[in-house]
Amino acid sequence: MAAHGLSTSLSRLLFPVKYASLRPRCCALHSKAQYSTVYNPSEKTFDKILIANRGEIACRVIKTCKKMGIKTVAVHSDVDSSAVHAKMADEAVCVGPAPTSKSYLNMDAIMDAIRMTGAQAVHPGYGFLSENKEFAKRLAAEGVTFIGPDTHAIQAMGDKIESKLIAKAAKVNTIPGFDGVVKTAEEAVKIAQDIGYPVMIKASAGGGGKGMRIAWNDEETREGFRFSSQEAASSFGDDRLLIEKYIDNPRHIEIQVLADKHGNALWLNERECSIQRRNQKVVEEAPSTFLDPETRRAMGEQAVQLAKAVQYSSAGTVEFLVDSKKNFYFLEMNTRLQVEHPITECITGLDLVEQMIKVAKGYQLQHKQEDIPINGWAIESRVYAEDPYKSFGLPSIGRLSQYQEPLNLSNVRVDSGIQEGSDISIYYDPMISKLVTYGATRAEALAKMEDALDNYVVRGVTHNIPLLREIITHPRFISGDISTNFLPEVYPDGFKGHQLDVDSRRELLAAAAGLYVSAQLRSQKVLGNLRVSSTPVECSRWELCVELGEGRHAVEVTKAGNVYTVEVDGGKVEVSGEWNLASPLLPVTINGTDRMLQCLSRDASGRIVLQHLGTSFQVRVLSKLAAELNSYMPEKVPEDTSSILRSPMPGTMVAVSVKPGDTVAEGQEICVIEAMKMQNSLTASRQAKVKSVHCKPGETVGEGDLLVELE
Repeated sequence: MAAHGLSTSLSRLLFPVKYASLRPRCCALHSKAQYSTVYNPSEKTFDKILIANRGEIACRVIKTCKKMGIKTVAVHSDVDSSAVHAKMADEAVCVGPAPTSKSYLNMDAIMDAIRMTGAQAVHPGYGFLSENKEFAKRLAAEGVTFIGPDTHAIQAMGDKIESKLIAKAAKVNTIPGFDGVVKTAEEAVKIAQDIGYPVMIKASAGGGGKGMRIAWNDEETREGFRFSSQEAASSFGDDRLLIEKYIDNPRHIEIQVLADKHGNALWLNERECSIQRRNQKVVEEAPSTFLDPETRRAMGEQAVQLAKAVQYSSAGTVEFLVDSKKNFYFLEMNTRLQVEHPITECITGLDLVEQMIKVAKGYQLQHKQEDIPINGWAIESRVYAEDPYKSFGLPSIGRLSQYQEPLNLSNVRVDSGIQEGSDISIYYDPMISKLVTYGATRAEALAKMEDALDNYVVRGVTHNIPLLREIITHPRFISGDISTNFLPEVYPDGFKGHQLDVDSRRELLAAAAGLYVSAQLRSQKVLGNLRVSSTPVECSRWELCVELGEGRHAVEVTKAGNVYTVEVDGGKVEVSGEWNLASPLLPVTINGTDRMLQCLSRDASGRIVLQHLGTSFQVRVLSKLAAELNSYMPEKVPEDTSSILRSPMPGTMVAVSVKPGDTVAEGQEICVIEAMKMQNSLTASRQAKVKSVHCKPGETVGEGDLLVELE
């Protein structure tokens, strides 16, 4: 990487060694790659491409460019100067400070970077400027190729109102709704009443779940109009909204399309994207368990009809809502590379980034529709720095103190743009990676995903791996009985982590006891020998007490070699393993079943945090005597939170709706916080008088910061 002042030759020497493990790897079945990038020197494309993006998608594009022999330029904000994508590229240019409006959305700075480096083409990735027609026009004016569709298609499909009219004309099934721009909250209420509740309010220029609200009555329509317009303006610089009928309990299934500049267009099968929170996808798979060949073909053909109607050329995605009777309705078209594109690559064998580059250069597609296969099954889990126990995922920030991807497993691909030591900040999307597993069957891909999640080490930030693992092991998901309402239906009271039954609780207590005893025995030795030569022979039996939640469990442990026999709660559990306490992963066998545990922390007081079955559990292991004495210790009184409002996440205060002396009703809005471009309204938990306000609009707040006190 050359940061204009740093040596490119030195970077080229360092990169293959230092950053080779950071590159996303494709899935493999019997050591055969599931998608391939074949560099053909006779197919001349571009000498140098600038990637106008960051994170994992920038790394993903760079990976294919390197295989094709194309030099790359990364752009970055000042806080991303040491980011992985900036190091992977041959050159890197700083385009401004951390806020996206001043860096990754700063067209002037990016155009300057293009001129400075002599890049011939730009790949926009997804998000940021990927669907910005003005950016594409400016590139065309400079003679720089935009690796994506032309401005006409971007404009036509980027505007949800216009795209719906075009879809209707192209004989694509559409959702009933209002085909114009909604200008005021009261107009929104009138339109919603005419359509009939529930309705979906969404940004005309939106995407990624931002600027979208579901309304079930007039009041929710007014509130949804306000939040959607504010989010749309913040995320896309366009606050126009539209309203359409909300199809309750649908599936979200999308079709990947690929078209060239010569009138050829293909559909590359579907992706099932129904597992969502706040209209943002969490788990995706390809193909869908729901579609039969006839429905798949009908959806694919309509997607191609729409692409041809706007003379589309590049990779794109047509999204549909599908009801229980397999009726499908056009939702929107994303004129860019989709986040979840890896699962399509796994089942078709195509490198979509390579295809986009070739199409942008003017090459015809080399495949026919009958050439497009469905080989096996692929599943993608989006690993986020989020707290899944708060609304299924509120953003978390911090530094990755320890990070290890499960690439030691076969048929696993990880697309990431971070490394150990990377910061997850409030400025950008909290995605850590896209974890993809592949199998000959869905059951095989799911089993591999379970193993991959258990072997994924993420420390320093709160993450959503507990939620991901619960989703992919839930009986409803396994049976394919899913919809966009899966999460609120399965967890009506919010996500609580893995719920232990009698057997899994015994497993956890036995594993904690085994870990405690192993640590005690390890502390008695130096370099494998006892610390004091006169120390008695090792003990082989221990009486312990293990605390889990409010329960206290008497435990008896006996040791024979590496096997611990643990008597707990009236049953016996055998636990064996190497117990390497220096490793973040603890592979153990519990009653003959292989498990992968992670010891997240332990201290001298016997407190241990174990990740078991994806969820972190805090236990305390004490000797029988220590447990008896501990009963005399005073307990800390928990904080009374009924009179205070703390920030549930890091973010920026958008609005404060109260002042000292105001009386608020239960459920009344107190303030609004924006985090990762999503606005969140915080409300009063009871009727009370405002005692003091500790925040103001524009301020940055951290998780747990005191915002408002009530009397």
